Amino acid sequence: MLNKRSLIYIFITVITLQYSSAQFTLTGEFRPRAEARHGFGTLIDTNQDLGFGISTRARLNAGFKTDSYDFYLSLQDVMVWGENRQILPDDQNDSFAIFQAWAAIDLGQGFSTKIGRQILSYDDQRILGGLDWAQQGRNHDAALIKYQKDQLAIDAAFAYNQDYDNPTGFTNTGNAYNTTGFFSYKTMQMLHLSKKWNHFSGSLLVMNNGFQKYEQDGVTPDGTNNLQTIGTHLNYKKGKLGISANAYFQTGERQGSVEVQGANLLGLEFNYKASDKIGLGLGIESISGAKDDSAAFFPLYGTNHKFNGLMDYFYVGNHANSVGLIDIHASASFNLGKKSSIMVKALNFSGHQELPSGEKSLGTEIDLVFKKGFKGFTVVGGYSQMFASDGMYELKGVSENSASDSQSWAWVMLVIKPKLFSSFK
Repeated sequence: MLNKRSLIYIFITVITLQYSSAQFTLTGEFRPRAEARHGFGTLIDTNQDLGFGISTRARLNAGFKTDSYDFYLSLQDVMVWGENRQILPDDQNDSFAIFQAWAAIDLGQGFSTKIGRQILSYDDQRILGGLDWAQQGRNHDAALIKYQKDQLAIDAAFAYNQDYDNPTGFTNTGNAYNTTGFFSYKTMQMLHLSKKWNHFSGSLLVMNNGFQKYEQDGVTPDGTNNLQTIGTHLNYKKGKLGISANAYFQTGERQGSVEVQGANLLGLEFNYKASDKIGLGLGIESISGAKDDSAAFFPLYGTNHKFNGLMDYFYVGNHANSVGLIDIHASASFNLGKKSSIMVKALNFSGHQELPSGEKSLGTEIDLVFKKGFKGFTVVGGYSQMFASDGMYELKGVSENSASDSQSWAWVMLVIKPKLFSSFK
């Protein structure tokens, strides 16, 4: 296995390659973020103290473009301040990784292919997104066949995942995939079609994910459980008004042979530009929950932090097969001038189904985000507060009497993305 030093040597070798008629770019990213958590992700008890920590994402990105192909390599490390003792010879959390490594080849007549570790991000990132908020981000090892002509785009993705290091995995006679959790898939087939018109655009997504299935002994591989996700994202924009809609459905089997029948996600958003400095938003999203004959809908590989409140109470490593969600929200954004803006959003949550007690109301969240641009860098910060209802205490398994009176989260982040080098050869 390559260590960090070997990867850096490879990276230096790549950036020194010289070809005629080629463009080379080298960019970076430095993104430290401080967070004060007092109820982020779930309700906390009164006897739990506020948690404070700082993490940093550092990336180095190299792009190499020729007439016939593009090559891209992104190295990444996520560092938590203080995680390593002094003069530790190796990084304790082993977070250094290749975030992206892909090649795109022009096949002519509108066709191309993109092969390797890459971001799959489509539409509003509800089902497939880059999850840029998370310091580690989200990527896929896949082969993509692309077609684009005029305002029509068609992408077909294929993935077959394997675990060479696991002795019960890849062998001469077997292909068991032992990586589990967070809907890690063994196989994936995806088709995405999108088309743009004057004021309207629409897309269709069809995706199948195959999860490793085992016989009753839990050891012997037995094919895959296959989950299908099908849906559309629609956009209309004319003048000051914008309308978008999502409609997705899931059927098949999730990990562990959990059956899914007719699970759905439906969303509708209205945006209105009241003036050059004020934007307003109003929306509703309904996500089906678990029933006797079906597991709940789950938005799989989207940028879930973007939806259902910034405090990540739903569908961010949690709420995977629960009562579903109805999210009604309103927002306002204000351009303060001099590269400054502020956004405020109120979200009211309730279960799509009732909890065992009969409760459905979960609570209300308020999110504030402030952004300020400077010469060469940006500072972003925010504050969120959760006002829980009876159903939220039941859902999170915390009694109202023992829960802290204040469930909040505050953060501030510095973003620097230097363009280190650009050259045409």
